[in-house]
Amino acid sequence: MTTFEVAQFPCLSDNYGYLIHNSETGETAAIDTPDATAYKQELEKRGWTLTHILNTHHHGDHVGGNSELKTNGVKVYGPANDGNIPGMDHPLSGEETFHFGGAEARVIDVGGHTLGHIAYYFPGEKTAFVGDSLFALGCGRMFEGTAPQFWSSLKRLRDLPDDTTIFCAHEYTEANAAYAMSVEPGNELLVKRVKEIQDKRSRGEPTVPSLLGEEKLTNPFLRGDVSDEIKKNIGATSDDDDAEIFLKIRQGKDNFRG
Repeated sequence: MTTFEVAQFPCLSDNYGYLIHNSETGETAAIDTPDATAYKQELEKRGWTLTHILNTHHHGDHVGGNSELKTNGVKVYGPANDGNIPGMDHPLSGEETFHFGGAEARVIDVGGHTLGHIAYYFPGEKTAFVGDSLFALGCGRMFEGTAPQFWSSLKRLRDLPDDTTIFCAHEYTEANAAYAMSVEPGNELLVKRVKEIQDKRSRGEPTVPSLLGEEKLTNPFLRGDVSDEIKKNIGATSDDDDAEIFLKIRQGKDNFRG
């Protein structure tokens, strides 16, 4: 049974801000803080009072509003090993659990984009907030981690139930779709999804969130070990292990100009 409401709103140029709110307890958590002003406006519009900040990683477009929003007893949760998280009260590591508004939150280690990046999974709500680890049809750039680390992180997310709703932090889906089509054009489910994405964006609608089951069937960064078409198109060899295949997919996206 869902114990909180999710508010999603645009921030900065292509970030999404998220607030989760339990109407019974009155608790409200910000998932990352790209822009304090946007969060304050959303809180005021809804009549909610911020009580928690749940940071996924240390990049400025995820913690930039922490200091301004940390007032009146707001508690900041974040990754224990990921650089500076302003105002952090509760450092967290993978496999830890805590409760927010009556809901159990499980912390998942999704290091790779940054070394200590974490995701917040709420199994009772079938919801995961994944920051910049996994995107709709994509994944984050590998700024700090290694390919084996990042691939292990993505597998941890892939192991979640198919009906998990994935809230990622950016509207990158059209660009991700173009790359996905370049490496797996024979995937009929991908072709269909790309058309739906293009239609949504033409109407100015968000493509986030997405269902994990859909990502498993169409996101190339979750499919390097199962798709022969992707392996062929990114130049994988029989000597490559799964992490090396992931690295070639990631490098292909980094250099993609389609």
